Amino acid sequence: MAGNKRVVAVLGPTNTGKTTYAIERMLAHRTGVIGLPLRLLAREVYDRIVKARGPSVVALVTGEERIVPPRTQYWVCTVEAMPQEMGADFVAIDEIQLCADPERGHVFTDRLLRARGLHETLFMGSDTMRGTIAALVPGVDFMRRDRMSELVYSGQKKISRMKPRSAIVGFSVENVYAIAELIRRQKGGAAVVMGALSPRTRNAQVEMYQNGEVDYLVATDAIGMGLNLDVDHVAFSALSKFDGRRMRPLAPNELAQIAGRAGRGFKSGTFGTTGDAPALDDHVARAIMDHNFTPQNKVNWRNHALQFGSIDRLIQTLEMPPEDERLVRARESDDLRALKALAQVDEVFARATDGASVRLLWDVCRIPDFRGISHAEHAGLLETIFNDLHQRGYIPDDWLGRQIKRIDRTDGDIDALSKRLAFIRTWTYVAQRKGWTRDESHWRDTTRVVEDRLSDALHERLTQRFVDRRTSVLLRRLGQKEAMVADVNETGEVTVEGEFVGKLDGFRFRVDKGAGAAEDKTVKTAALQALAPQFHLRADRFYNAPDTEIDFTEQGGLMWGSAAVGKLTAGSDALKPQVEVFVDDIAGPEVAEKVKRRLQHFIDRKVAALFEPLLGLSKDETLTGLARGFAFQLVENFGILPRAQVAEDVKALDQDARGALRKHGIRFGQFTIFMPLMLKPAPTRLRLVLWSLSKGLNEFPESPPPGLVTIPVETGAPEGADTMSGYRNAGKRAIRIDMLERLADMLRAEDSRGGFEAKPDMLSITGMTLEQFADLMEGLGYKAEKDERTKVKPVDVVMPKDGSHDAMDPSADTNVPEKLDSDLPGDDAADKPIMDVAAEEPAGGIIETPSDETNPDDRPADVAQMPDDGIAPMADVAAEDPEVDTNIPEVPAEEIPQGTAPDADVAGPELETYYIFTWARSPRGNAGGNRRGGDRPQGQGKPRGKPAKGKGRKPGGDKGGKSQNFSARPPRKEKQIDPDNPFAAALMGLKDDK
Repeated sequence: MAGNKRVVAVLGPTNTGKTTYAIERMLAHRTGVIGLPLRLLAREVYDRIVKARGPSVVALVTGEERIVPPRTQYWVCTVEAMPQEMGADFVAIDEIQLCADPERGHVFTDRLLRARGLHETLFMGSDTMRGTIAALVPGVDFMRRDRMSELVYSGQKKISRMKPRSAIVGFSVENVYAIAELIRRQKGGAAVVMGALSPRTRNAQVEMYQNGEVDYLVATDAIGMGLNLDVDHVAFSALSKFDGRRMRPLAPNELAQIAGRAGRGFKSGTFGTTGDAPALDDHVARAIMDHNFTPQNKVNWRNHALQFGSIDRLIQTLEMPPEDERLVRARESDDLRALKALAQVDEVFARATDGASVRLLWDVCRIPDFRGISHAEHAGLLETIFNDLHQRGYIPDDWLGRQIKRIDRTDGDIDALSKRLAFIRTWTYVAQRKGWTRDESHWRDTTRVVEDRLSDALHERLTQRFVDRRTSVLLRRLGQKEAMVADVNETGEVTVEGEFVGKLDGFRFRVDKGAGAAEDKTVKTAALQALAPQFHLRADRFYNAPDTEIDFTEQGGLMWGSAAVGKLTAGSDALKPQVEVFVDDIAGPEVAEKVKRRLQHFIDRKVAALFEPLLGLSKDETLTGLARGFAFQLVENFGILPRAQVAEDVKALDQDARGALRKHGIRFGQFTIFMPLMLKPAPTRLRLVLWSLSKGLNEFPESPPPGLVTIPVETGAPEGADTMSGYRNAGKRAIRIDMLERLADMLRAEDSRGGFEAKPDMLSITGMTLEQFADLMEGLGYKAEKDERTKVKPVDVVMPKDGSHDAMDPSADTNVPEKLDSDLPGDDAADKPIMDVAAEEPAGGIIETPSDETNPDDRPADVAQMPDDGIAPMADVAAEDPEVDTNIPEVPAEEIPQGTAPDADVAGPELETYYIFTWARSPRGNAGGNRRGGDRPQGQGKPRGKPAKGKGRKPGGDKGGKSQNFSARPPRKEKQIDPDNPFAAALMGLKDDK
């Protein structure tokens, strides 16, 4: 370095006048170049120099903007856009501490090492770079500048308590918008400044703040890079940021760079935190105030001596490691990532075979990814641009015009306009590249006009959204408690004096989220005062609303449409629940009472309609004695009683009492005593709610979906929830009560001691597989023994012309033996045959038997002969489809060993799985002293007689012998013949003939 070349590092905290000093030094030379970190700051410095020397000698060069007069003397640029080796007298680089930035640091490091003025070079930045600059720049002089004003930490404050002329800093677009919206509602509005804004939009927003239209500024960390604003206080809404790869906490020196924007010139400033950001640690706050930070000993670096012989060689030189220990190789940046992606494209690789082509490809890859859609999308765009430039030497006008025309729209919201601005920045950058278009001035002007138009539209949308003077007026009037006009639209949104303040949910006001607790309270109180007339109008409309508009939830809530207006509470009687209303106090007791009366009428009518059979039973004055007591128990249990729970009471009921109870639709089932009409979905849903209220549950069990025969057992459900749902738990699944009784009728005919197999009808009515049915039976108290046996394939049967079942299987007995009440003493109608049970099934879809759930004897003959697995025998299949080849391939006799069947290698014997079910519970172990062995469907402890040989028996389970009756109960009295019956004489005659 020649002796007359002066290199100076001007270091110190913010508000020391470093940038102003650099401008003064540049204007003291004939020519000069200054590199700045942001195009916003570049535009600000450009305006200042133009004001001092005129526009004819000042150039502005950024990635998206290029103003170069013919007699340019002073160049104001972003660091990336600085002209190289142009021989200016003066060169300055601002914010040199950005050498440590993971994204752009290698660019600043390159300027630190290589950018020099002919007479003077200045590096301005933080004092943390002193050691690194001294090590990397020989002969550098240092100049220390102290802050011109004091910077004081003021702690954590709510946004509502933020003083005017404050800047609130966020680190994401969403965070900035949310804060600005909150300030608009509380303070009347805020200006928004972000690095992604165009200079035109940013300047318009800053001007609005500077001239006092708004007193607050919401910005990203872009304001930390030298922007001169009239800010008294800086508040951080967060202490971490996303750096492009990960969320990381901000270092103290980064916080100081932003906090230093408070207090300009000799005016002191303060800094602190707000929102969700915690207060700063004492040592961090002290370091910021004293500007005392850890030295920056490592900076990012990327090789500048690139070789363009081939794509691979270019990549190698870009990834070359540094030689100095203070230099750290920069992480893979967007331009290098794009280069590697395009190197994998065959057409691009074939074109880039010489130095000029590789250099062109590298220039294309350096187009910034302003759009930020995805790396693949960006690489695809670069591929198109490179191919056009390489093939034609320019980008086609018609294609470029179409790209710009799609963006040239000013409709849409802030996000849409921001995206279009990001898109146009790409084409603005392309238009600034010399030689890439046939008419550079045309496309530069075109892209600039579109960007300005979008910038103006974005400024307008930002102002509309975040600046509203009426909000300020409204808040002042709320504080003064003036009479205001409130309006509620169809969706419940509340506006006071035209401003949205919250939402009316039923008869409760939900204040709009975003404000602090104190502001929520103030806004809510004032808004409720304005809403008082609305509450009365709404209460009148609710009182006259039909029941169809009101409903209850499975957790006991009461809804008016989609609005919660109350909840059910337990009353003195389980069938008479009470209501608790959700009404704001400001609405007044008259509104609350009207809402309560309407809800009580609704639930009373709902109980009366859905529980009509149960209420009729409770009001029947003809029931006396044991029947009345039993009816009381049934009402207390909402129409469903497990039989084991009242076994002794059932035995004590005589036939007259049972008959009186049956008139109310009560069914005495084998497992459950219930009212079939109460098993319908609507009563079940209400029953679960009322039962849960009576039990004092915090979380109510939900009613099962209608129409299902079995449902999974819900683990953790309160005891009795299955019964109240209309189901009985058995194994892993619960079976519907009415279907369980149908199954019990089938099981009653089986030998539960000797063992029996499941019939197709049993599987059909439960809708289960054999394995699931076995689990169900075990849950009901049976023992299921699994085994395998050779499957007996059906033989061909000659079908008679009439297709009758009896002709096909002479042994088939289609008659269901009828069991009379006298067959099973003391167990009455619960032991009726299936046909009688079906006659008592509830209406309205409680018994939903699929079409194949019929008696096998009633099915067509071809179905009756089908095996259990539902697969027809091969002979039948072949008869239906002549193309099915059922012949076993012939094997020459000499190849078949003696004694081996020809098809032995084709298939072995087919096995099938079956279960034998036997009763597993002790007859004496049943709760309640029921002698019938718990809930066992069979009438006695032992089989009634010797079962048919080979049918439903466990192998070895029958030793022969006569059937015995182990019942100790005396025979039931014969029912007297009604003398008024017209057939009484004939019946008496038949009786005498016995």
